[in-house]
Amino acid sequence: MIAEAVRRTALADYNDRFAALTASSGGELSIREVPFVSELNLRADPDDADLMLRLAAALRFALPLAPNTVSSNGDQRALWLSPDEWLVVGPDGQQEALKQALRDGLDGAFGSIVNVSANRTVLEIHGEKARDLLAHGVPIDLDMSSFGPNRCAQTLLAKAHVVIERRGNEVAFCVYVRTSFASYVGDWFLDAAASVEHR
Repeated sequence: MIAEAVRRTALADYNDRFAALTASSGGELSIREVPFVSELNLRADPDDADLMLRLAAALRFALPLAPNTVSSNGDQRALWLSPDEWLVVGPDGQQEALKQALRDGLDGAFGSIVNVSANRTVLEIHGEKARDLLAHGVPIDLDMSSFGPNRCAQTLLAKAHVVIERRGNEVAFCVYVRTSFASYVGDWFLDAAASVEHR
């Protein structure tokens, strides 16, 4: 008998609890894990205009150069992490395609591409009370006026380092958390949600 490898998300055991929270809130607060997101860390020189153009052509969208912003094309996105660092993300199974696109864009220029897909899992927090929930644990202002559409930030959620991304004009946030802290963050969200729901 040969054992088969089974992929399992970091928060697979939380799916039912997250679904119960969504149901009990009447849709005002929804938490779900986005499984197996493709994530690549890119380091490159943003002052090299030709390189930035090549990367934009290879990815089919330009990397964001303004601090804490996000650019995208369809289901692929790039989050600004520092002046010469980005997190390039896409759906499950796109790691190799994204890596090849970034290699084509670098075209021998100095830079680095690291597949960090297994390093983090992603939680989507959605609904009218999403910002209230996150405000319990993060020190940054998540109001639309200061953290609007297509913004991102590296911060602490309680005691866990996370990257938070605001998606479009909806009240929706994606929280990128290291897999080693996933259970801690999942429990924190469920505990904090109980107080948010009763407001």
